[in-house]
Amino acid sequence: MDSDHGTFSFMEEIQISKFKATCLAVLDRVGTTRKPVLVTRFGKPIAQILPPPSCSTGEWLGAMQNDGEIRDDLVAPAVDLSEWEVLK
Repeated sequence: MDSDHGTFSFMEEIQISKFKATCLAVLDRVGTTRKPVLVTRFGKPIAQILPPPSCSTGEWLGAMQNDGEIRDDLVAPAVDLSEWEVLK
């Protein structure tokens, strides 16, 4: 059965009653084999169990490294103190 999510037509199907009885085992199998499972009720699909996207931990750390540029003094006021109305 084709789905909107771009998965293969060779997907394992499991009836909802069997899924309910073996839920944890099915989730472990999907996580291990990385193959989705289609849950059906009366032959009609009602849910699709997909493995989580593969990404290594900490991949986002340093993702913006060398993308920024410091152009001026970060601590100095944005405008000259003589322009501040509160000081006049």
